[in-house]
Amino acid sequence: MLAAEDYLSGQVLLIDKPLHWTSFQVVNKLRYEIKKNFNIKNIKVGHAGTLDPLATGLLVLCTGKMTKQIDSFQGQIKEYTGTLVLGSTTPSYDLETEISETFSTEHISEDLIHKTTKQFTGEIDQIPPVFSALKQDGKRLYQFARAGEQVEIKSRKITIQEFEITKINGHQVDFRIVCSKGTYIRSLAHDFGKALKSGAHLSALRRTKIGDFNVVNAISVESFITNLTSY
Repeated sequence: MLAAEDYLSGQVLLIDKPLHWTSFQVVNKLRYEIKKNFNIKNIKVGHAGTLDPLATGLLVLCTGKMTKQIDSFQGQIKEYTGTLVLGSTTPSYDLETEISETFSTEHISEDLIHKTTKQFTGEIDQIPPVFSALKQDGKRLYQFARAGEQVEIKSRKITIQEFEITKINGHQVDFRIVCSKGTYIRSLAHDFGKALKSGAHLSALRRTKIGDFNVVNAISVESFITNLTSY
């Protein structure tokens, strides 16, 4: 049982982010519930690494004085599992936007899929998706995208430690990736499709680890609220 002082002095909370929620919605919801339950006027709550609304999984939240540790958590190695779909692309590289182009996949074999992962291990250059919250010239990239404006996005160095194909079912390819901070799995799916001389987009994504934190130890937003108000 945690008291108000515990949250103010600092806690690390492991939350399993639900589908369609933004990371900021989770932060705001938990901050609101903590303030309401303990009648606290204000408390710092932040997250250590954004997840897209269409992604689920581990979100590390820090409260009170532990928010000073957010940068150190953000820099840790992350693990994801997910599914990409071969043969079609979307402007956002995932299902946030509709399919815009389709490509032939007749030349793609399971062996080629496995071999192509080797192109994406180690240190690689990656261009973040235009549908992202990164800032350029004082604006979020997605603001340019939604306005139909062209913007040149610079590539950056990322590291993929592991890229494992776990299942292939027709056009659907399941994977597990261990990567550095700043990696966009949507961009990886898009680039993977291009490397196969076809196209691909991300259809599902789940973050399973951040450093030593594991999603198996995380709880849902609803469970956190229930535990908070049951004392």
